[in-house]
Amino acid sequence: MATVVTYGEIMLRLTPPGFERFVQARSFDVVYGGGEANVAVSLANYGMDVRFVTALPPHEIGDACENFIRQHGVDTSYILRQGDRLGIYFLEMGAVQRGSKVIYDRANSSLAEIKPGDVDWGAVFDGADWFHWTGITPAISAGTAEVLQEAVEAASAAGVSVSCDLNYRSKLWKWGKSAGEVMEGLVAHTDYAIGNEEDADKVFGIRPEGVDVEAGDLDAAAYESVCTQLMDRFPKLKKVAITLRSSVSASHNRWSGVLYDGETLHQAKEYDITHIVDRVGGGDSFCGGLIYGLLAGKSDADALEFAVAASCLKHTVYGDFNLVTVDEVEKLAGGPGTGRVQR
Repeated sequence: MATVVTYGEIMLRLTPPGFERFVQARSFDVVYGGGEANVAVSLANYGMDVRFVTALPPHEIGDACENFIRQHGVDTSYILRQGDRLGIYFLEMGAVQRGSKVIYDRANSSLAEIKPGDVDWGAVFDGADWFHWTGITPAISAGTAEVLQEAVEAASAAGVSVSCDLNYRSKLWKWGKSAGEVMEGLVAHTDYAIGNEEDADKVFGIRPEGVDVEAGDLDAAAYESVCTQLMDRFPKLKKVAITLRSSVSASHNRWSGVLYDGETLHQAKEYDITHIVDRVGGGDSFCGGLIYGLLAGKSDADALEFAVAASCLKHTVYGDFNLVTVDEVEKLAGGPGTGRVQR
């Protein structure tokens, strides 16, 4: 079975129960999550060996977080225990026409204070097949960006396949450099790029031709221009995937995706997702599904269908993690997706 490495921040997530607003909350539901950890858990659920690299404080909250991710089968032996605090994010769940809201409290977290040389990437990548990172990590601090640069260079030198989720977070890029100038050197060492309809624009100024992104236009063919522009700019890229989300409301989205290999644009079927339980981690579940599909030897078209189906199912699961199996995803990808009771 393939071995995958991810590196990034896992945080304490605090959510008012039900669909309460922050101003109503008198208690919070507690889970843990973060982009790269979410991908790690997806892949572990699919039976792959996964190593997660991060930094957690050496106290009981750090212990609770590590235990939370370890219970899902992720190798936590490469987690650094240093620094003083775990990053936190508050999530107010949206409903109908009221969108969800996120408030970050992650300044000076253990991972934000990481420095070059803290991680032995040679040991981390020993025997590894794939490395996944996201654009969230270099946005946290200069240190997280510098350590990520070490990682992509080490992975590339070791012949490890590298994937990234461009994941632009405007609230995080505050430490002095812009997303574009930092991400340029990171994507240059990347083989597979994944993003949504806005990421390429916000990070590199690359927009789909003839598409009104704000209107939720899901004309998949128009996104071939985004894939082509990314591959022209970064010659190491072998494939580019774009997730396509049209928000009818906070509770009702349409969801699909495309995958481009430089010659052929594959488009997955579209899912009409109503009564969303939790959309956080939807893009991460797509990344986990696509990585699994490619490593499992699926065709590009089948890997894309697996990724989109996996992410569709994530919208039915509370929390950041996509707690589904390969069998469940393949049944949805290859069937009508009616949600009938399984007896």
